[in-house]
Formats: sequence, structure tokens, C-alpha cells
Amino acid sequence: MSVYAAAMASLPDLADLRLLVDVARLGSIGAAGREAGISQQSASERLRGVEARTGLVLVRRDPRGSSLTAAGRLLVDWSLPLLAQADEIEGALRTLREGRSKELSVWASMTTAEYLLPSWLVRLRRDSGVAASLRATNSEAVLDAVRTGEADLGFVEGPGDLGGLATRVVGHDDLVLVAAPDDMWARRRTSLTPAQVAARALTGREAGSGTRRAVEEALAAAGVGSPEAEVELTTTSAVVAAVQAGSPPAFLSRRAVDRDLESGRLVEVRVDGLDLRRVFTAVWVGRAEPPPGAVRDLLGIAGREARRTT
Repeated sequence: MSVYAAAMASLPDLADLRLLVDVARLGSIGAAGREAGISQQSASERLRGVEARTGLVLVRRDPRGSSLTAAGRLLVDWSLPLLAQADEIEGALRTLREGRSKELSVWASMTTAEYLLPSWLVRLRRDSGVAASLRATNSEAVLDAVRTGEADLGFVEGPGDLGGLATRVVGHDDLVLVAAPDDMWARRRTSLTPAQVAARALTGREAGSGTRRAVEEALAAAGVGSPEAEVELTTTSAVVAAVQAGSPPAFLSRRAVDRDLESGRLVEVRVDGLDLRRVFTAVWVGRAEPPPGAVRDLLGIAGREARRTT
């Protein structure tokens, strides 16, 4: 037998390595067997087979449970990257079997959906041949859609409950307070304080909006409450149009109002003492490493664009 063949003969298969990892994680052979869908007796026999194959004692058995020997712990440490790679390959093969033409469902909060994702999705289709549907909504709805599986991938702005989701920051943004040119705040020569902002009813987004939550948290951090909303609207473009038409000032993404500020259709109102910087975050269900295929391809495009614009 060649050296290579001898080495392969002593190497446990992936299922047996996973069983050993589960013994370490769960603390008993019976629990590891249940995780694998086999009986405790079958699990114990398989582990004895691994010990015979490797020539090492890997599991210490006693009435209170099972623990790994030093050799067992080493084998588990060596096995974890191999098992992660195997999962990766399995996911990639599944993607190939299903075909890359399957439509990717993307949900995004308004600023990301209107100002970032269209170009990303065009590039995804051009580079990978993947069609994607995009639904624009508020951040809370995006997170709900990802958790329920309605969305394959979501993008949210600013703070939010990201518990149980894998995340990746894909960009940054600043909120600015804007007013119509004839608004009383547009003519100010000095910056507003947080208290002055909170004292006036503003034009705002609906509950669940990432923009609204970012403003509320910034004001709370400054020690003041949130302003009342004279009008609540569900899209960024509607807020821009309302303010231009004479509605009270509003906090909006700088990306959304850059051209209006340059043209003079809106005026930026300076505010001191508020941290209005926020992040754009991609969210999905699963491991920290995004699944292979369309989700990873789109996140790669987002990452490259973020590096290019910073």
C-alpha cells in the first residue's frame, strides 16, 4: 500500500468527524447520535470505528456523559475547517443543480433600494446571469421578510433588531435636515440645537423606517425627545416632494437630496450635537459567511462599490 493510500485509509469520513464534533459540543454520545438521526448504540459503534481507524483513543466514556481526550480535542479542532469547507462545497453544488437563473428575492429599505441597489442588480445580472426582484419597504418589514424566508437577502439602514441574523456592513450614509428655501430655518445663520429640532413638528417617515429610527436614537442620545410629525410619508421621494412644496423640514439621506441641495430646491439646515451617521447593513439567515451563489455575488458587488466610493 502506498503512503497516500495508507493515509487515506486512516482518515475518518466527514459524517464520523461531524459525529465527533457533536460529542464535543453536546457532551454525550446519545445527544450526538440524536443530532445525526441514529441511536446511541450506532453512534458509539461509529466512534469506536473512528478510534480503530486512527489508532487513537478519542472519547472518554463514563456514566455521567462523554468527553474528548486530548487527541479527540485536537482532531475536532482540525476537523472544523474541513467540515465548514464541505458545507460550502455542498451549498455550491446545490446552487449549480438548481441553476443560476433562479430569481433572487431582495428586500431593501428605501434609501438603499432607490439609490444603491438598482446599479448593483444590473451588474449582478450582467456578471452572473442572475435575475433579482427588488421590493422597497421600511427596515422593520425587511427584517421580517428575511426572518420568514420571504426574502433571500435584505438591506437595512441604521439601527434595528438584527438578532439571529447574519450581517455585513455594505456602506455608510449621513442624514441631513433639509428645508424649503422659504422656510424660516433655511434663513438661519446659526446651527440648531437638538432641543430646537425636537420642539418643532417635522415631515417624517412612517414608523418602522430606518431613517426615522436613526433620528429618534440620535435625539435620545442628545437627551431630548423626538419631534412630532406634522405629516408621515412612506417613501423618500414623497418626503422630498412634500418639503419642496412647503411642508416642514425633514431628515433625509444626503444621497437622496444632493442634487436638490446643489440646485437650491432644498436648503441644508445645520444641527449641532446630533450623530446622524448610519450604516447600510445586509442581512440574511444562516452562517456568518454568506451562502455561495447569487447572495454572495451580490454582496461582493456591494462591497466593491463601497470600497470604491469611500
